[in-house]
Amino acid sequence: MRRPRSLSEVAAWTHTADDFSLHLSDFLHEFEARPSASAFAEEPELLVERFELGQVADAYLAAVAAFLSQHLAIAAPQWSRAPHRYCPRPWFASTGSAMRACLLLESPGPFRERNLFVSANALSVA
Repeated sequence: MRRPRSLSEVAAWTHTADDFSLHLSDFLHEFEARPSASAFAEEPELLVERFELGQVADAYLAAVAAFLSQHLAIAAPQWSRAPHRYCPRPWFASTGSAMRACLLLESPGPFRERNLFVSANALSVA
């Protein structure tokens, strides 16, 4: 089976939070090998109705698109700025209080502005 080559494919292939993590990781490997704005140009399907953390995943996809846009030195796609692509409440990649403080400091801007708090290397494929 091939890896997703776009964020739209990540969303289309995702039915659970575990699927999301796996497909996003695979996408990042593909993007690292062949960086292109076409990988996030098309708006991904919404995941909010598919699984418990679907709303977080929707915001995460937008943050990834915005982050990768910065990497390519281009404007983020319009869809990534839609109101439903932001988390209404803060979400932390780790639940420990000491780690939360670290995530508040480390989280890249496109994630932080969407109320997502992740490690500085959240999009690392290594």
